[in-house]
Amino acid sequence: MIDMTLTVPDELAERLQPIGPWLPAVIEIGLLGFQTRAAAVAREVVAFLSTNPAPQTVLDFHISDEAQDRLRRLLALNTEGLLSEEERLELDELTRLEHVIVMLKARVAQQIQ
Repeated sequence: MIDMTLTVPDELAERLQPIGPWLPAVIEIGLLGFQTRAAAVAREVVAFLSTNPAPQTVLDFHISDEAQDRLRRLLALNTEGLLSEEERLELDELTRLEHVIVMLKARVAQQIQ
């Protein structure tokens, strides 16, 4: 892992202060470049991380039931070969977001041990 120093405006620094431990995950989510309905799920994750959750709360975190239902629907359509191009992009974005969440949980679990 690399340590980085950033220069940011005072106002932004104040907003980032409470989410310090989660900042790498928030930045990674932001870099995914969401362009579909998956953006709502990304906002959900960022909103959760902005509460500076305790490690166990992170491990217990799950996206909303609505988001999980949408993911299941997209996976079912994909299995049947019925995804539109827009839905394929959405599924790709949700898959990348899920990967970030899994990596975050793995890191937190490792830190607790």
